[in-house]
Amino acid sequence: MKQAPRPSAIALMGPTASGKTALALEWAQRLGGEIVSVDSALVYRGLDIGAAKPTRAEQAAVVHHMLDLRDPWQAYSAAEFAHDARQVLAGITARGRIPILAGGTGLYFHALLHGLSDMPEADPDVRAQIEAEAATQGWAALHADLQRIDPEAAARIHATDAQRIQRALEVFRVSGRTISDWRRAAAGTPRLPLRVLKLILAPRDRAVLHQRIEQRFDAMLAAGFLDEVRRLRALPELRTHPRPLDLPALRAVGYRQAWEHLGGETDAAGFRDRGIFATRQLAKRQLTWLRGELDARWFDPQQERAALEEALRWFLPR
Repeated sequence: MKQAPRPSAIALMGPTASGKTALALEWAQRLGGEIVSVDSALVYRGLDIGAAKPTRAEQAAVVHHMLDLRDPWQAYSAAEFAHDARQVLAGITARGRIPILAGGTGLYFHALLHGLSDMPEADPDVRAQIEAEAATQGWAALHADLQRIDPEAAARIHATDAQRIQRALEVFRVSGRTISDWRRAAAGTPRLPLRVLKLILAPRDRAVLHQRIEQRFDAMLAAGFLDEVRRLRALPELRTHPRPLDLPALRAVGYRQAWEHLGGETDAAGFRDRGIFATRQLAKRQLTWLRGELDARWFDPQQERAALEEALRWFLPR
């Protein structure tokens, strides 16, 4: 008996400010699709302007999923995202609609499309020990330790990415196995029961991307980004938190810099410069990760729109 074809899904991947949201909205409206956010900042309530969360009008025009799932003082792991997103995808395809995955969080995409192994949970004592070492030695020294323990992970993690360095060292110290070993063990995760067209949107000229990042950051400032962060700082759960900038939500690019600016650490010009620089660094890390997606196709969304449409036309069932 011939098996029914797997339902189709579209994954729009790419660095920040590359045009993923606009294309996802356009295609969802045209194709009768629903958008599934793959963004680690958009899962948090209150992170709207600085995270470029779809507006109320955009959410009214197209059904969006995986937004506003947690408060900013709560954690949300990649494994939780993969579990919840799989349920969302099952519901979308059951309704006969096309899921359009759109975002730039590589770990979320990896967890959803390829699976994650059951890594050890966070250990507060080990984490505190690593943070203490970082305070005296610096994260570059800890990255060098990671290079010795797990060269594969060290090559994947930037020397300034404190969060991921900490997690990789924590996993090794808790379990005695490298985080790369744990990732390879995820190969047994059940395959996502979908045909996925993986498209990477990225301007070929890096200067164009940098210009878009700068323009979007200025637009966020004009839209009230700093007022948004003032509201976050006033929340009792964040105001009384001993180390708010260690929370995943406030490690989101732009939010840390705004938080520190409102705390008096920088002037307005310094804050803008730091925010734009941090966003460019995020885009650089995203592009590095995306180069590992060997089955994805790259397009410049401004210069190769016709080719994008052709890729979509050949993928969708006729």
